[in-house]
Amino acid sequence: MMSDQYSIVPHASSTLVFACDENSIWGNLFGPITKPVCVGREANSFRLLFIVEFQPAGYYAFSGMPQKELSDIELSFEQVNPVLYRLIAQRLETSANIDSFVADVDQLLMAHLKISYYQQEFSLTNRMIVESSGLLSVKTLSQNVFYSERHLNRMFDKYMGVSVKSFSRLVRVNKALSLLQRPSLSIMQVCLQTGFYDIPHFIRDFKSICGITPQEYRNNMSDFYSEIAKF
Repeated sequence: MMSDQYSIVPHASSTLVFACDENSIWGNLFGPITKPVCVGREANSFRLLFIVEFQPAGYYAFSGMPQKELSDIELSFEQVNPVLYRLIAQRLETSANIDSFVADVDQLLMAHLKISYYQQEFSLTNRMIVESSGLLSVKTLSQNVFYSERHLNRMFDKYMGVSVKSFSRLVRVNKALSLLQRPSLSIMQVCLQTGFYDIPHFIRDFKSICGITPQEYRNNMSDFYSEIAKF
């Protein structure tokens, strides 16, 4: 059980969710998330949830679909990939325990992997954004990988579903989320450590992505999910 207000903060990741009750199994695909999504009330209505959260750009390797088409939408996974849906649903019904089910799903996903690498320029830009906590400008990133800003944005739309600038903002705010979990740091210290020059700018950017202020997040952290490890 979780709070009915439990929400996912944006992180540009796609998520595959299988849910079941006594009679039925559902499988839904959530495209790259760029807006906060409240999932608590719906999640609490099921007996079991199984969630596969992909790294940013990770789902492209399994689908080959331009991720921009999936951003912030929810689809029936049975319609997106009927073969993989049936295989996972079958394992969910027949697996003896959770460990064997997870191992089976891992094998199924690897067997359905369509690509094992991305264009070098995309991978390098992605790494630079994460390592700089989103502080490098699109112009600087473009100069470092010797690709035009326009071409970089095309690759990010294709692989990740968001622009270079949008992903940088998400990484920056997720860095702030990580720092806000440290009680010893003030809001001003978090603001400065994430490269903002003043509190109003920090609050405005944070709220535009998370839908709440930094202080509201800090007051209600148990109501939010943010996967810091991917950044």
